[in-house]
Amino acid sequence: MTAPVFVVDRLDPAPGGRYVLDGPEGRHAVSVRRLRAGEDVVLTDGAGRWAEGEVEAAEGRDRLVVRLGDVEEEPEESPRLTVVQALPKGDRGELAVETMTEVGVDAVVPWAASRCITQWRGERGLKALGKWRATAREAGKQSRRVRFPEVADAATSKQVASLLAEADFAAVLHESGTEALATAELPASGDIVLVVGPEGGVSPEELELFARAGAKPYRLGRSVLRTSTAGTAAAALLLGRTGRWS
Repeated sequence: MTAPVFVVDRLDPAPGGRYVLDGPEGRHAVSVRRLRAGEDVVLTDGAGRWAEGEVEAAEGRDRLVVRLGDVEEEPEESPRLTVVQALPKGDRGELAVETMTEVGVDAVVPWAASRCITQWRGERGLKALGKWRATAREAGKQSRRVRFPEVADAATSKQVASLLAEADFAAVLHESGTEALATAELPASGDIVLVVGPEGGVSPEELELFARAGAKPYRLGRSVLRTSTAGTAAAALLLGRTGRWS
């Protein structure tokens, strides 16, 4: 069976290579996964540092003693892929974050587009952002990533334009695009930034703003995908074309 992944704040084994996994992750390992001595695990800080280990003992209901191997560090992927995701309705934002994490997106930027029905304000916005970040963490564990995607604070259209202006390749998924994303010339390194609009579409004013920042509109395919699935489909296409899936 594939070794499960658990997240720790810091990956600093004690002398002898022992590490005590406790708290919520320890409880999940002992009481939910029911891990026992001799089973393999992977511990990671979610920022690229990780180590394989073997369970020495399960103590109580929330404490796992692990003997760790060498701590390794996974380098950042290149080119780096950021998806600017317009805020969908309901829990579709978490679905988008979950699947984009699984395919390998490096960063997600929530975008308060002008045509978004959902708006993040005050405590509601902070709660929604927390859910997106928790989803990225759990999806990172499930997909056995050791470098989880960053979920940024919600961005305005002007902030998105600034991000696009700094990218090595900037694209907006939009039906007005005359070029297919599948044939776009992509950089071998640097930053790729992809904008996914809301269900109501990217407004003409936003398209113009992004065009001035250097972003072109591209078509993804013949069918029109929902905002919660378009980013994942486009990310898979880009990661395959850049060689990151090879």
